[in-house]
Amino acid sequence: MSLQVYLNGQFVDKEQATVSVYDHGLLYGDGIFEGIRVYNGRVFMLAEHVERLYESALAIRLQIPISPDEMTAAVEETVARNGLKQGYVRLVVTRGAGTLGLDIRRTSNPQIIIIADTITLYPEELYENGLEIITASTIRNHPVALSPRIKSLNYLNNILAKIEATDAGCLEALMLNHRGEVAECTGDNIFIVKRGVLKTPTTDAGILEGVTRNVVMELARKANVPVVECTLDRHDIYTADECFLTGTAAEVIPVVKLDGRPIGDGQPGPVTRDLRERFQTFANGD
Repeated sequence: MSLQVYLNGQFVDKEQATVSVYDHGLLYGDGIFEGIRVYNGRVFMLAEHVERLYESALAIRLQIPISPDEMTAAVEETVARNGLKQGYVRLVVTRGAGTLGLDIRRTSNPQIIIIADTITLYPEELYENGLEIITASTIRNHPVALSPRIKSLNYLNNILAKIEATDAGCLEALMLNHRGEVAECTGDNIFIVKRGVLKTPTTDAGILEGVTRNVVMELARKANVPVVECTLDRHDIYTADECFLTGTAAEVIPVVKLDGRPIGDGQPGPVTRDLRERFQTFANGD
């Protein structure tokens, strides 16, 4: 049976889930989205994701035609209809169809799309052995030009950096901000461990404030691991004892090399392994 996609209040086969070619989400990347995990049939941190979605909408003056409570119910029903126990939800809201111009006053009927499917971002062996990443020459967008706190459909900046990673034989790339500081990777937030202290870039480094990032920081604090949000540069990554990435799709994955340089002893470290285990326990409700 075909996957059922929620499209503006209706459920349709994924092959029939279409939007207008005049939709500004397609023409200009004018829309927002959230990626959300499902564990044991439970949508993980759904309230936080829905809150961020509506904040992104407010920031770009996009009026979502249903309430947050209705959106929450729609996500849960989409997961249930597809019998998804372990998987991923992509929640998308576009500006809607308009003209071949930029004026949002000439658009109408924002599109709400909810997809529930499976996802595998990285091979399982990399969670045990760690990722090798590079530093991309493509930097993060200047935060004054476009706030990184808006999770918009315009991901070209990240895609260009991802191309650099794949060209180099890697699956992920570190992105710096306009000041040359560490920001985040193409789809994940980054953490390091140095002398037992967990460090991650601040939100003003030009990062998306990840839901998984916040969960991991809280789990670390509960485990009595000091957590510091601070400015980092590549030297801090090169000389770290451990490094790992967090994200909805990635979950918690170790990084063992940056730009060909081993991080720590070149193996996933004890803090990384412990936090990954704590995250899995928390996410699966064990």
